[in-house]
Amino acid sequence: MINHLITQKNWQTQLSEAISSVDELLGLLDLEALKTQIYTPTHFKLRVPRAFVAKMAVGDANDPLLKQVLPDQQEQIAVTGYIADPLAENQQNPIKGLLHKYQSRVLLTVTGACAIHCRYCFRQHFDYNANLPTAAAHSAITTYITEHSEINEVILSGGDPLSVSNRRLFAWLDRLEALPQLTTIRLHTRLPLVIPERLDGELLERLNQSRCRIVMVIHCNHANEIDTHTAQYLQRTRAAGVTLLNQAVLLAGINDTLEAQTALSQRLFDAGVLPYYLHVLDKVAGAAHFDHEERFAIDLYWSLLALLPGYLVPKLVRELPNKPFKVPIDIYSKR
Repeated sequence: MINHLITQKNWQTQLSEAISSVDELLGLLDLEALKTQIYTPTHFKLRVPRAFVAKMAVGDANDPLLKQVLPDQQEQIAVTGYIADPLAENQQNPIKGLLHKYQSRVLLTVTGACAIHCRYCFRQHFDYNANLPTAAAHSAITTYITEHSEINEVILSGGDPLSVSNRRLFAWLDRLEALPQLTTIRLHTRLPLVIPERLDGELLERLNQSRCRIVMVIHCNHANEIDTHTAQYLQRTRAAGVTLLNQAVLLAGINDTLEAQTALSQRLFDAGVLPYYLHVLDKVAGAAHFDHEERFAIDLYWSLLALLPGYLVPKLVRELPNKPFKVPIDIYSKR
């Protein structure tokens, strides 16, 4: 019933009503006893839409969706090697709001806002105020792209690019589609999993009309994030001509079993999404408790290869600073 009531609201209302109180979240899930294990962060505070909470199991402290968003005291433990800017992104932005790390594509941080604050987020310490593109920077961005003929793809990121209004998003699409060299526009987003209604008819119609190929890379870590309602919205998006891919992060205690990874790939495929990347955790400060040794990831990957058809096995990768590509994990190195 709670899910039905939530989904009657438009996505903007759901976004504005996201839960930001730890006490409220624990109360909804009948988990008040967990209060002794958590803390209330002053930076990167709790934020989770109610539709996502409705997918969690009441009374289950180990729910894999809950563990992605609930602040944990372990975040306060400083661990050597886990730093604020693990990908050195602050060194890759020649223009405010634009990151040029990969040769043929650039990334635009169109917003610092997200619908959900995942506790392992590699940009949780990112200085968005210093990197968001202002109106004055828009022309500088298009000039930069034009002057770099090797760029043929733009990635809209953030934050989450689908957290901005259709008006603002369409303005970016118009601006980019006017550059003849661009063939592909990609959106990296978590919104379809946490507020499926964001994939509204107006958005899908605009994406379908784009002269560029539109690729939407969603971020789903666990099969439980895709219920029937969510799958219907993803299927509509695919029917609108959008290529749907998924990138996940390997997270200790959340999706680090063969069963969890297999279920995720199969659920994605049922919803019209192809598994794309399985990331080894970026070593961001506060997230060390989610990490696994690389050997663990390799062993799990071999099991996935043996069980699933190749098109359902995501690429196992790690992102490293100052590398012009996602670095494939050498699965033969430790066998």
